Amino acid sequence: MNGILDPKPKAVILLSGGLDSATVLAIARDQGYECYAISADYGQRHGTELDAAARVAAALGAVDHRVVSIGIGAFGGSALTDPTIPVPEHPSSGIPVTYVPARNTVLLALALGWAEVLGARDIFIGVNAVDYSGYPDCRPEFIEAFRTLANLATKAGVEGQGLSIHAPLIDMTKGEIIRAGTALGLDYGLTVSCYQADPDGRACRTCDACRLRADGFRAAGLPDPTRYR
Repeated sequence: MNGILDPKPKAVILLSGGLDSATVLAIARDQGYECYAISADYGQRHGTELDAAARVAAALGAVDHRVVSIGIGAFGGSALTDPTIPVPEHPSSGIPVTYVPARNTVLLALALGWAEVLGARDIFIGVNAVDYSGYPDCRPEFIEAFRTLANLATKAGVEGQGLSIHAPLIDMTKGEIIRAGTALGLDYGLTVSCYQADPDGRACRTCDACRLRADGFRAAGLPDPTRYR
């Protein structure tokens, strides 16, 4: 024994500022990773979720937190990026209008690039197939396909230093996610989930994200710290 501790493995965590991604950061930290958080200003309706991401990154001790500006919102096509498309207040069948075309693909690609620079072999994303089954880029098949791509398209992958894409929430209910984060000491009052939060981060109560969040706290049997307008 030389008395020198092995350094913690590095991981890149996609951090939106919402409930799920904050939980994933708490999980990665608990698993012993040195956490590097990345958020995206992609033209979403409001910037309060980015403020929330900064709060969560600081509270959970992320080594670094980067906000990257990307222009996918310029294409529109989603209620989250196009103000002419109303945010739905009731669940719908099929792929919802809150789906942002190619968002998770682009975000994972950015995380992959930063991971290569950092020498990280692990990327964490908070996708969930139970509550968001309508989103094609939240399915296990997508995560596995991106892992394959990551190991084909990178210097690290070609040289045999395999990259892993972790989606620890993929099969969990919202209530299970909230209980897991609470057990890890996560303060969900720091997070913003609402699709149309006001400039102070207060939630609307009526959008899909607010409904799922409120249902999750009820299912978890825990008080909801969400600030509503």
